[in-house]
Order: sequence, then C-alpha cells, then structure tokens
Amino acid sequence: MKIIQSPEVFAFSLDAVLLADFTYVPVKQGNILDLCTGNGVIPLLLSRRSRAHITGVEIQSRLYDMAKRNVTINDLNGQIAMVHGDLKDMPSQFGNGPFDLVTCNPPYFQTPQKNEQNSNAYLTIARHEIYCTLEDVVAACSKLVRPGGKVAMVHRPGRLVDLLTLYRKYKIEPKKLRFVYPKAGKEANILLIEGTRDGKPDLKMLPPLYTFDEQGNYTKELEEILYGKR
Repeated sequence: MKIIQSPEVFAFSLDAVLLADFTYVPVKQGNILDLCTGNGVIPLLLSRRSRAHITGVEIQSRLYDMAKRNVTINDLNGQIAMVHGDLKDMPSQFGNGPFDLVTCNPPYFQTPQKNEQNSNAYLTIARHEIYCTLEDVVAACSKLVRPGGKVAMVHRPGRLVDLLTLYRKYKIEPKKLRFVYPKAGKEANILLIEGTRDGKPDLKMLPPLYTFDEQGNYTKELEEILYGKR
C-alpha cells in the first residue's frame, strides 16, 4: 500500500498496525467505523482483511485531507469513506447502532497542565485529550455499534482500569485483552482491548506479544503481523 504521512503532522505507529491485526472484522459484508482515524491507516489495513464498507472519522482538517488522498491512491474509494468531524457528533449523524465494528486509536494522555502538551498543535490533538476524553470515545462507540457488535481499541496499559470501567458503564462487555511488551522482562507498553455491545461477561486474556527478541530483532510473531506469513 501507498500511505501519505508527515512526521510534522501525523505518522502512524505500531499501535495502529497491531489494532488492525487484533480486532475482529466482518469478512464479506457489513459496516466498520474507525474513530480518530488520522491519515486513515487503520481503514486501509482493515480493507486487506474485509470487504465490509469502512468509514473513518477525523477532526483535524489536514489529516482528513491526507486520509482522503490515501484512500484515492490505493483505489479504495468504493470501500472506504472519510468524514471530517467530531466523534462526539457521529451518533447524531449516523444514528444508533449502524456499525458491526468500531475501532479507535484515541489520544492517550490526559492533559491537566498546558505545559504538558506537545508544542506541535497537530501532535497535541492526536496524543492528548484536547477535543475528546476517553469517556467521550467509549460513549460514542457504544451508541454507534449495534447490539452484539464489537468495539476494539489500543491504549496504554496504565489506562486499563479506566477502560474496563467505561466499557461496562456504556454496556460494552470486555471480551478480549492483550498486552504488548517491548521485550521479555520489560513492562507492557501497549494494551489491546475488544468488547461486545450488550455481551455476556467472559474476558479472555490472550498470550503476551513481544516486539523485540534478545538480539534486538523483531520477534517472529510481530514480523508476521507486519509483513505477513512467509
């Protein structure tokens, strides 16, 4: 795939790739929504696993334009659509429960102090809870996904309790959880979580995923996620 990005505005990271691999997708048909889509990398990656229609939502106009161009240069306009707007407004725009899956790579950091924000406004909005809180994200996901549909997110392990609390508050039952570690013996630095709207309690803890081996090379599992099985 060809992906337009800019380190000054937005460059996708391993988090997005892992979320696109981790989440359930309806394979042949259905509707998928990606909130905080940035340059559209998650919809692009999901299109390789599913024929479902995919919509991305991005609040920053420059990133939205980048996402639209990424869809066009990959000849995916028939499958992927981009929306420029605030995720909090999407339930009124789309209605309740039209999507089989909602994914999100949200801003990770709460920002109580101005001096804790990134000096780059684009990165500040992408990384800090400026335009939306974690609760805003989960509340929107709950309204947008159908009963029995999936909500999948990537976040930092330090927000696990918040995620579990908010998922249940908004009737998304946590069903699948995985931690990603830089290497064996290190603390987890990425959290992947998936829940089912109105689901029954039954949380599965997946095996840990390690990014690097002892020699500093990608592990075999991560290589397969990034490049496919050889």
